[in-house]
Amino acid sequence: MKKLDIVLENETGLHARPASMLVQVAKDFDCDIKIELNEQTYVAKSMMSILSMGATKGSELSFVIDGSDELKAYNELKELFDSNFGEN
Repeated sequence: MKKLDIVLENETGLHARPASMLVQVAKDFDCDIKIELNEQTYVAKSMMSILSMGATKGSELSFVIDGSDELKAYNELKELFDSNFGEN
């Protein structure tokens, strides 16, 4: 199991476009990817779940990644957030 802690830097939070990018990346992996925010757990492979988080700039997200390809998923998710969803 890998854990990735992220502070959301995207100005508009996880609105539809970055949420869609996140779901697309998560769906590429067989491992289970959950997101924890404010003591709630969300499914990273579900657009509805991601949008229901209401994550805004400054939100502290914890990704819990568990499965055979967890390291690869960890690296790609980190890269997605480090690139600020291409909005830099």
